[in-house]
Amino acid sequence: MKEIPDKNILLFRSCLVSVEYPGVESSTKFVFDKLGIDYAISEKQTCCTGLGYYSDVFNQIDTSAIGARNFRIARELGRPNLVMMCATCYAINKKSVKLLNKRDDLRQHINQLFDENGLGHLKYEKDDLKPTENIFHVVDILYNKIDEIPDKIKYDLSDYTIATHHGCHYCKVHYEDTVGGVRDPKVLDELVEACGCATIGWYDHKRATCGTGFRQRYSNPDLSFTATADKMNAIEDEDVDILVHLCPNCHIQFDRYQHLIGEREGRKFKAIHLNIAQFIALAMGGDLDKVIGAKAHTTPIDSIIKELREVKK
Repeated sequence: MKEIPDKNILLFRSCLVSVEYPGVESSTKFVFDKLGIDYAISEKQTCCTGLGYYSDVFNQIDTSAIGARNFRIARELGRPNLVMMCATCYAINKKSVKLLNKRDDLRQHINQLFDENGLGHLKYEKDDLKPTENIFHVVDILYNKIDEIPDKIKYDLSDYTIATHHGCHYCKVHYEDTVGGVRDPKVLDELVEACGCATIGWYDHKRATCGTGFRQRYSNPDLSFTATADKMNAIEDEDVDILVHLCPNCHIQFDRYQHLIGEREGRKFKAIHLNIAQFIALAMGGDLDKVIGAKAHTTPIDSIIKELREVKK
């Protein structure tokens, strides 16, 4: 397994997390604090360009230039380990590092742009960061601390039927770097199990997309929601109470549109949707409003979790 850091971390803020589910960020901080993980956030960090990049608004040069700027800021802060709360931030930033290290022409072009705009101090040098040593998703960091999680658990969530959704941009972009592999992804299942809960494991459509496809949600909604319905029907068939995932875009697709897709399918879907950081934070005793951010959810968390039972120790 790749070496995973627990210090000198720059927690990379996500547009979708901040706007849609701020509880993912507060939950991540809560869990990191509980596990003694050294991290910081920088106001200088900017967007990864994910929504624009995958909608063909930003090209690879623009995206790599913005990445290079963020990478230099991380180095200047002495926090070269960038940790993403969003699977798209993870996929894009890792790709940008790979390209900047491999493509001398791209790196030189971007550095020239920095020079021409008075940003020479942000120039990216080859191997300033390395894709497998400095770019991570939150799940990587949590998995590295999996043996420490059980001692921090306050609430017993084992009575709920739980399934996981691992997300395309974590599992299907950088195959070789995915913790636990991609054919039957289990990193989320194992983190849930560390909280004292079982998951249903493999189920029909476990590896399938959430259906978002970024612009597909708007340009081809029927195709998008058909893919989402496949997943929702599958978890409803398994009587799932909680779907745990790791990407805010997946979160939006499942949580915001569940009721509409239920009407489309003529079926009432009951599952609630939690990011893995929210799930662990909840199990560790995080406040539903101040930490988990329950009020930002469209499908009410308390429609399933009506009371929390403390773990007997």
